[in-house]
Amino acid sequence: MATLTKLRRTAAQPATARRPVRRAAYGAVVAVVVLNLVAALFTGSGEPGTDQDVVVAGVDATTAALPLTTTYTTIDGAPLDPAPQSTTTGLVVHPVRETPVHDAPGGTPLARLPRTMLRDVGDTWVPVIEQQAGWLRVLLPSRPNGSTGWIRAADVTEARTPYLITVHLRSKKLRLEKDGQVVGTWKVGIGKPATPTPAGRTFLMAAFRDPNQTFSPVILPLGTHSPTLDTFGGGPGTVAIHTWPTADVFGTETSDGCIRVPAEALKKLIDVPLGTLVVITED
Repeated sequence: MATLTKLRRTAAQPATARRPVRRAAYGAVVAVVVLNLVAALFTGSGEPGTDQDVVVAGVDATTAALPLTTTYTTIDGAPLDPAPQSTTTGLVVHPVRETPVHDAPGGTPLARLPRTMLRDVGDTWVPVIEQQAGWLRVLLPSRPNGSTGWIRAADVTEARTPYLITVHLRSKKLRLEKDGQVVGTWKVGIGKPATPTPAGRTFLMAAFRDPNQTFSPVILPLGTHSPTLDTFGGGPGTVAIHTWPTADVFGTETSDGCIRVPAEALKKLIDVPLGTLVVITED
């Protein structure tokens, strides 16, 4: 199995010579995730049943029996996003403990939301799309696309991201906003008609460097998947944002579902915290 190396840096820690992906801070927590090997995320090593399927001490037997909600899993019965084109307040949450995901406030538990998306890789941050007394509805990283679930507010740390990423499929543009102000708009490449980029509301799930490829210095996986491909190179078919060696792909439908952005856009997107909402529209 490939080895995953996690690099974290808080506001109180100095930069290291290993050049981690930098992220905006959530108060005392900096949402930083760097994977040195892409293979463990996209080629199938680390799939459910291996490293990330770990029972955390203190989790009761009923919760421990639930499937993890990660980019590798399908959560049957998860309620779908009721407003897949809407924005949010920017509220994002990180589970302070492995916590059950329910189909409704106080309803049937469906899955476990882990503290990290993969074992020893980095913190889980997911966006909140609805709130009720003591409960939060969040977007999940699992199939089917648009899966959501309810978690207890007492089980998470809350933060707010000032950013919003919008991808317009018809016009093939990506817009980045911060505090409601446009940071930049760029022409992008999207999925081919046979392997389209899925529309809907998702989120920035992770960020990593892969020394085994040259097409992008950093890759930003989202919490959504190809609607037509079950796998990319043996992995879970996770859609990502990344650059490309040639500029002729921007403004075209040529990818397998990923969103190809110019280098200038990626430099801005690297600063966006994990959990930030990404709205992919048909326009």
